[in-house]
Amino acid sequence: MTILDNINYPKDLKSLTRQDLKILCNELRSFIIDSVSQTGGHLSSNLGVVELTVALHYVYDAPQDKIVWDVGHQTYAHKILTGRKSLMKTLRQKNGLSGFPSRAESKYDEFGAGHSSTSISSALGMAESLKKNKSKKKAIAIIGDGAMTAGMAFEGLNHAGSTENNILVILNDNDMSISNNVGALNNYLAKLLSGKIYGGIKKSGKAVFSKLPPVLELARKTEEHVKGMVIPGTLFEEFGFNYLGPVDGHDLDILIDTLENIKSLEGPQFLHVATKKGYGFEPAQNDPNRFHGVNKFDPSSGNTSKSVKTKTYTEVFSDWLMSAAKKYPKLCAITPAMADGSGLTKFAKKYPKRFYDVGIAEQHALTFAAGLSLSGYKPVVAIYSTFLQRAYDQLIHDIALQNIPVLFAIDRAGIVGADGATHAGSYDISFLRCVPNTILMAPSNEKECSLMLSFGYKYPGICAVRYPRGHSHVVETKSSISKITLGKANVLREGKKIAILVFGTLVNICHEIAEKLNATLVDMRFIKPLDSGLIKELSVSHKLIVTIEENVVSGGAGSGVLEVVSQHNLKCNTLCLGLPDRFTGHGSQEEILADCGLDNQTILAKIEKAMN
Repeated sequence: MTILDNINYPKDLKSLTRQDLKILCNELRSFIIDSVSQTGGHLSSNLGVVELTVALHYVYDAPQDKIVWDVGHQTYAHKILTGRKSLMKTLRQKNGLSGFPSRAESKYDEFGAGHSSTSISSALGMAESLKKNKSKKKAIAIIGDGAMTAGMAFEGLNHAGSTENNILVILNDNDMSISNNVGALNNYLAKLLSGKIYGGIKKSGKAVFSKLPPVLELARKTEEHVKGMVIPGTLFEEFGFNYLGPVDGHDLDILIDTLENIKSLEGPQFLHVATKKGYGFEPAQNDPNRFHGVNKFDPSSGNTSKSVKTKTYTEVFSDWLMSAAKKYPKLCAITPAMADGSGLTKFAKKYPKRFYDVGIAEQHALTFAAGLSLSGYKPVVAIYSTFLQRAYDQLIHDIALQNIPVLFAIDRAGIVGADGATHAGSYDISFLRCVPNTILMAPSNEKECSLMLSFGYKYPGICAVRYPRGHSHVVETKSSISKITLGKANVLREGKKIAILVFGTLVNICHEIAEKLNATLVDMRFIKPLDSGLIKELSVSHKLIVTIEENVVSGGAGSGVLEVVSQHNLKCNTLCLGLPDRFTGHGSQEEILADCGLDNQTILAKIEKAMN
């Protein structure tokens, strides 16, 4: 029997010796590797925080102490230690554990997080509530270094440092190698500076010198400059935090000692912890990006399962970008920290001076693109649908209002599968369709995707192409070879009584439906502007117009068709099919689409019911 077998909740850690805790860390790491090899998931980031997670739950008393995880893909060890060990085999599966913190899943998940940089703000709110309730418990925010590139993290720091709340911010710096700057000296300094002796001297010194303002100012400056020479904490000190670190995030003893010292300190504290992504699993440690989000793999070798041979839409975009960059020297590519996920790796290597990874800063990415465009370049912003939500004001105010030409390549539009609601691109049609000066397209296959990207790049305005996660499934029709004309749909099949208007790749499951119903099938291509002429024609010649989209029905493409029907006082019946007015779960894309009623059988049944 292993130590982990007897650990089900954080209270079970309290009686373990330091040596037992170290053994537990090794067992946890092996358990995570084995679990993720069977389900897929985020591996590198989770392996890097095992010791930190154990130390936190050993020193603090969750959920009385509020532990808030940022960028939720570093919480697997936390889930295992908080009552969900037996459920790890269901991770990211339908009706199973979420891959991210979920308040609905456990009382130990203080705040849901799929996007980044929210931990400091939410933890500060909790710390303020604890203070109002006269509690001595702490709020702890664990934020990854990538998340520190977002403006919201600094907004939270700025506010927190001006308060007297008992908040601890832990920077999980997983890109910093554990070398000379995180050795014995810095570990010793962190322990010393978090201890009662230093804190007492600092406090009493301020009291003594308070009557001598020039001496106090000299002492303050001397302390800051001495600390600044040996530790990189001056920035966080300026925000009003007591900075500690950096410490070795894989040295359990120093983590526990430092956290126990910090636990007794009052006010905002900042602990800088250096970890290695993939720590303890050689394949992930050598190639942390490949094992960031991974499919099922062989834990003995690290070899991942073979994927389908057809290209993904991300790969289609990558190929188009490489071809277009060769042709257009003014093309630039921008990503908010998703170079790998958005298919920009090859472009970054080939054209480094035309590639910009701005960090987790979607707002900045869009306004930066606007500035580039105004200076004679043509920016392509490669961004996930769910992350574009974070830059909506910049889209409207900084780009659309000024009608500045930018091409948006919107990846992960629609259902994303295992990542669930936090990453689902369920709303972009609704929030883009209402923005003036904007063209919005949805390809039905990979060839159409490339054509639309080319069209969007040449268009002298704002264009967006939305495409889904995963592999393309080309249905060889005239849709695959015909050119793109602004606002024009493509009739794939002519039928009677029923006209099925599809926006995007769901066209590919509707061919069989159209054959069974002898229905007209249309690849709409453009969501904005709509092919209103065709809609008017179909309303005259057909009894029922059906719209199908992988976006919420509310305000979606179907709503746009209804607006055309209303504006022209058309006499026809309509049926709008899309994602329901609820957040979708996690599972395979096929399972979630079926849950949303967008599988072949359900669509057919709904159309037949509408006709009857």
